[in-house]
Amino acid sequence: MANTKELKLDYPCTWQYKAILEAELNIKHIIKEILDEREHSLRKSKNSKQGKYESYTLSVLVHSDDDRKMIFETLKQHKSIKFVL
Repeated sequence: MANTKELKLDYPCTWQYKAILEAELNIKHIIKEILDEREHSLRKSKNSKQGKYESYTLSVLVHSDDDRKMIFETLKQHKSIKFVL
């Protein structure tokens, strides 16, 4: 059964993304590459059991559905980011 419910948000709003990457990578540098000077906050969430991966919560003010989805796709396509939620 497909979820046909459309997400209804009042823009602008703050949206959170969860990014997972290898622990030795510089997340701040990666996020600056993606967001440039755009205001955001970044908080470390967890480490994997063996310490190989780290997850971060990225909060960004998004201005539209397209803006929110574009950031998600850009994060997802970055070569250093393993997974995005």
